[in-house]
Amino acid sequence: MKKKKLLIVEDEKNLCLLYKEELTKEGYQVTAVSDADSALKQIKTKAFDLIITDIRMPARNGIELITQIMALRKDVPIIINTAYQSYKHDFMTWAADAYIVKSASLDELKAKIKELVG
Repeated sequence: MKKKKLLIVEDEKNLCLLYKEELTKEGYQVTAVSDADSALKQIKTKAFDLIITDIRMPARNGIELITQIMALRKDVPIIINTAYQSYKHDFMTWAADAYIVKSASLDELKAKIKELVG
């Protein structure tokens, strides 16, 4: 079975490494980048099955990134993974397929990935 390809956009280096390690163990092929511009470069050159993005990042934020992803690839599910609950009520985040508030456990994130891409 072909591994599902995930793109993680997370500016916090340690979290980026943790997500990459944990999701690779789960059997996914993971590409991790630290900002929206790098994410857009990846999306333009590679096909991903799922994109996981933070909201608060330097330069362009995750909401701007989602808008740009939607213009390029409407078919790719997006998970917002953020420390901030407050954005959940921002209608711009509703374009994402899931909104997860970061926690010490990655169980909710892993379950949502499985639900969206298997």
